[in-house]
Amino acid sequence: MKNQIVIVGGGTAGITVAARLRRAIPKADIAIIEPSGKHYYQPLWTLAGGGVLPKEATERDEATVIPKGVNWLQDAVTEFRPEKNALMTRNGKELSYQYLIVAPGIQIDWHKIKGLQGAIGKNGVCSNYAYKHVSSTWDSLRDFKGGNALFTMPNTPIKCGGAPQKIMYLAEHYFRKQGIRKNANVIFTTAGKSIFGIPKYRKTLERIVSERGIETRFKHNLIEILPESKEAIFEQLDSGNRVVIPYDMIHVTPPMSAPDFVKTIPLANEVGWGDVDPYTLQHKRYANVFALGDASSLPTSKTGAAVRKQAPVLVNNLLATMKNQPRTSHYDGYTSCPIVTGYGSLILAEFDYDGNPKETFPFDQSKERESMWLLKRYGLPPLYWHGMLKGLA
Repeated sequence: MKNQIVIVGGGTAGITVAARLRRAIPKADIAIIEPSGKHYYQPLWTLAGGGVLPKEATERDEATVIPKGVNWLQDAVTEFRPEKNALMTRNGKELSYQYLIVAPGIQIDWHKIKGLQGAIGKNGVCSNYAYKHVSSTWDSLRDFKGGNALFTMPNTPIKCGGAPQKIMYLAEHYFRKQGIRKNANVIFTTAGKSIFGIPKYRKTLERIVSERGIETRFKHNLIEILPESKEAIFEQLDSGNRVVIPYDMIHVTPPMSAPDFVKTIPLANEVGWGDVDPYTLQHKRYANVFALGDASSLPTSKTGAAVRKQAPVLVNNLLATMKNQPRTSHYDGYTSCPIVTGYGSLILAEFDYDGNPKETFPFDQSKERESMWLLKRYGLPPLYWHGMLKGLA
């Protein structure tokens, strides 16, 4: 099978790029390889885990988001052969391409935390990082009566770097509303060295955790869950020592990495991500290959908002490559992290590669605002479904 353009991945990045390409070159032969029959708007999983809306509101059939005229192959890639301009699929098919776009998203490595896979979804162990587990977070919040409520962040890149603390702020607010906050020790354990990387927003978040009595433990990386004794084991990254913290509920953000089939191919860099130029999104060794989104080596936060800015750059540079013209579009690392700080409040962090704020609105976005909460809850989902995925935003 041969296609002019093959897109690996039918998530946010793959569909957005496909829609833009279909608009730019209506007669192009484009194929998307995506094994899942469902498509999810994952930014709302935090709110689903906090009981704001049902998780079903985030799900649609994959067939409904495939751009008209694009060929969907419901299959999975197992191997890339860039020297031959070809790839292999799980069903044993070899596909050739003229141009390849790698956008398979990120892999959730549940197995890298010992004991987690058998414990997740039961007895206070929960996570918003998979559709099937989101309901367990809301169950854990409602069942919680007091004790230690732990919220973890691993020592790997993850999708939506602010999400591990978003659900923590919702939980702390929920405990206050239920009148049990005085019985709760809310603890944020993170492998990072601070609450947030960008100083402007970090100052606000440091104030929030201080005012709300949230305990922060930095450079703590979760390595094991002991569900029988309800204990979490952390590696203290400075010393290498093991730290045991008992829990009554624990929201786990699991380690993540590029999909295995990306890590083991000639398209990956030394740490496994699709190896592309950070500004043009073109592969560093194969001129007919591009990558964007979570599986790429782009040194920015892995968010849908980043994809929204990456997609037009990739499409413009791919079109230039097809015409043997210079690649003049550049991505500056823009990403956005709407940090939910409670029911009805949100900080909209926006910044570039250099950590400089790149804010959309004419006010200080480092302040908690109800208007930004309403934007996340009611404004961004339609923008996603009817704008990004249609190639219009």
